[in-house]
Amino acid sequence: MQDRAARIRAGLTPPAPPSGTDTRISVDLAHLRRLEAQARRISFLPRQPARSVLNGRHASRLRGRGLNFEELRDYLPSDDVRTIDWKVTARTGKPHVRVYTEERDRPALIVVDQRMSMFFGSVLNMKSVTAAECAALAAFRIADQGDRVGGIVFGDADIAEIRPARSRSSLMAFLSSLAAANGLLHAESPPVTPMPMNRVLQSVARIAPRNHLILVFSDFDEVDATTEKLVAGLARHNDLVLGLVSDPFADDMPPGLKIVVSDGELQAEIDTADRAAHRRLDEMAKGRLAQVLDWQRRFGIPVLPVSSAEDSLRQMRRLMGLAGQAR
Repeated sequence: MQDRAARIRAGLTPPAPPSGTDTRISVDLAHLRRLEAQARRISFLPRQPARSVLNGRHASRLRGRGLNFEELRDYLPSDDVRTIDWKVTARTGKPHVRVYTEERDRPALIVVDQRMSMFFGSVLNMKSVTAAECAALAAFRIADQGDRVGGIVFGDADIAEIRPARSRSSLMAFLSSLAAANGLLHAESPPVTPMPMNRVLQSVARIAPRNHLILVFSDFDEVDATTEKLVAGLARHNDLVLGLVSDPFADDMPPGLKIVVSDGELQAEIDTADRAAHRRLDEMAKGRLAQVLDWQRRFGIPVLPVSSAEDSLRQMRRLMGLAGQAR
C-alpha cells in the first residue's frame, strides 16, 4: 500500500517497537492488548455511579439505547395494556398494540490525539501514552458491552479512520492504528505543521452524525472559535465526552527553570525566572484548560481530566466513581 494513512490503519507503519521498549514513552500493540482484562473494571453504560463525572445531578449524562418501533398488531391476551394504541383501536374497532424493540447497540467513536504536542511527560507517562492507554481501555470495555467500536487516530501528518463495527477485527484495527501512530513519535521527528483539530472534528461529524458515543482524548492544542462550533454541534446530536490530557509540569510550571525548546531545526531557551515569560506560559496552559471547562459548562459536555502523572486505569476508575469498589 502506498498510502501512508492506509498503512497506519493496517498497523504496518512503523514496525512494532522491541519488547524492551519503555511503555511510559512509547506503546506497542502487545501493551495495548494487555489492557483488555483491566478494562472490565470501568463502564460507559448510561447508568453511572453517583460519583462518576459522567453522571449529572439527576440523571446520567449518557443517553440510553432507546427503542425502535417494530410493528402494529392485534392485541393478544398476554400483552401489556400500556402498549395499546388507542387511536388505532378506536379507528378499527379492534384493540391494537405497538411493538418496540430495544436498540441493539450504540456505536462508539474513540478519537485519539497523537500529535507531537502530546509527546511530553514530566512524572510518569508521555501524554501520548496516557491518551493511548485510556482509549484502549475504553475501546475494550465498550466492545465488551456489545456496542460497535471505531475510532480516529491522528498525528501531525496522518489521520486513520476506523468506522464503528461489532467485530474483533475492527477493534484490533483501531488498536493497531493507535500503536502505529504512537510509534511515530520520537525526539528526532522532523518538524511539520500540526494536524488542525478542526479537520479531525469535521471527520468525526462525518462518521458520527448522531446517536453515537464520542470520546476524544487530546490536550486540545490549537483550538479556536471554529473548534467550539464543531464541539457544540457534536454535543447536540451525540454523547460527547472530552478526555483532557495534561501534564502537571505544564499545568503548574515552576519558576526559576531554564528550558530549551526545539522544533527539530531551531531551538530557544526559556527562562521561567523571567516573570513575564512565566506568566505568558502559565496563561497559555491555564487558558486551554479554562476553554475546555467552559465547553463543559455551556454545552453540558462531560470532561475527564486525565493526567500523564498517574496510572491510566486508576484515574479512569476514580473519574467514574469506581475507586472505592471491590475489584
